Amino acid sequence: MKKYHRWAAGLAVCLLAASGWAQDHPKVLSLSLEDCIARTLKNNLGVAIDVLNPQLADTSLAAAREKFLPTFSLGANHQYTNSPSYSFLESSGSVVNKTDNYSFRGSESLPFGGSLSLSATAYKTNSTTLYQSVNPRFSTTLTLNYSQPLLRNFGYDISRYSILVARNNLTVSEYTLKQSIADTIYSVEGAYWNLVYAIDNLRVRQQSVQLAQDLLEKNKRSVEIGTLAPMEILSAQAEVATREADLIQAETQVKSAEDQMKVLINLPEEEARAIDSVKPLDSPPSEERTINLDEALATALQMRPDLAATKVGLDIQALTVRYQKNQILPDLNLAASFSSPGLSGTQLIYQDNNPLTGIIIQTIPGGISGALKDSAHFKYPNWSLGLTLNIPVANIFSQSAYNQAKISLRQQMLGFENDKQQLYLEIKNAVRAVESNFKRITAYKVARELAEQKLAAEEEKLSVGQSTNYVVLTYQRDLATARISELNAIVTYSVSLAALDHSLGTSLRTRNVQLTDYLRN
Repeated sequence: MKKYHRWAAGLAVCLLAASGWAQDHPKVLSLSLEDCIARTLKNNLGVAIDVLNPQLADTSLAAAREKFLPTFSLGANHQYTNSPSYSFLESSGSVVNKTDNYSFRGSESLPFGGSLSLSATAYKTNSTTLYQSVNPRFSTTLTLNYSQPLLRNFGYDISRYSILVARNNLTVSEYTLKQSIADTIYSVEGAYWNLVYAIDNLRVRQQSVQLAQDLLEKNKRSVEIGTLAPMEILSAQAEVATREADLIQAETQVKSAEDQMKVLINLPEEEARAIDSVKPLDSPPSEERTINLDEALATALQMRPDLAATKVGLDIQALTVRYQKNQILPDLNLAASFSSPGLSGTQLIYQDNNPLTGIIIQTIPGGISGALKDSAHFKYPNWSLGLTLNIPVANIFSQSAYNQAKISLRQQMLGFENDKQQLYLEIKNAVRAVESNFKRITAYKVARELAEQKLAAEEEKLSVGQSTNYVVLTYQRDLATARISELNAIVTYSVSLAALDHSLGTSLRTRNVQLTDYLRN
């Protein structure tokens, strides 16, 4: 029993120690920019929704292609009739007919708008009707039908209009998904570098508070030994309080930036609650990137997913114009048919070859094979060829659908030109932002180094009594401002690089993201 108590007490101590360790060691999520992008593209709900669009478009394309799949039909029917006889020539009593029908039909749409069908029918008839020469009787017919529009609905692209539209819509959905992924990458990069800035800004604020506190402690010691007036302590205390307020604001900015990153990554709720902080592992790039404006414009025209989607939209509308133009033509159809019947059965031989005697002296058995042989060898060929012309009055006096398609095409072409103009402006602004932001890094770096030198010199002067606390505190604030400005310039430069890749349409290539990884089959 004592042993059990000692074991329980030891377990309790371990649990308390583990709990204390967990509280003293909060969970930190350390992520590189590449990790953030990968996790966001994997878990982000917006991307997950957009990934379904190509799948929907692919099913629409598959449905449109079904138009050219052959169709087959089979039929079988057994019929029994028993009817009274109205003539002694027909039957002495009732007339009984037994008929078995079998049919097969295959049809297919042709690429230029026509259709082709092949059908085969066979039936067997057994009747009690008098004076028949063949009973039971087998009959077969092989029929080939061909129909081809010659004006309206004629043409390879016209007959495949729905397929071409569905295929282009699939391409548009893929470009739209690519644009969505690029937008997400840009959002992640912006959020990541903003978190880096918030953390570095917090560090600068902490250093600024520490400098003010060190000066306050130094002033207190100087007052105690009588080398400094007590009034100097008040200014140092006020400065500490002001910088602590700035520190609180910086801490809030860090938490807000971390929350934004968690939302983008779409962490599970339990995991998000367990994570105390997010730690970026990458530093913002500060190397100069040389950009040629003409090359940037050419790259954007080739790589931008939204521009490529607009081009495909123009192709769709141009196809619609051709289709609607075709629909106003008269409906002229060519129809051709060929059939080959066959007949066989059990032959009835009557006395004196006179069926009216009603005396059957011999039967010559026969089956369906004879009828099939007649049909297969085209023993009794039948054919027909004809033209049908329909001229709807509405097509003569109304071309509204065609005119509407032409206007829509013109509208989309103007919109495409407007998009290119806006693209030129966007690229120019992006290139200009990258160049100016890099220059700001250089300028703020010099300003920060000078502020450090000024503060160090002023602290030396204060130590020998040639300066005041006010001047030192002012130089400390200047140094903090210079450091924050430099950090801001570096992060802004990083974001402007991401914005440039986004404007050029090269975000996926830069971040080595393959669109095929998200086109699920």
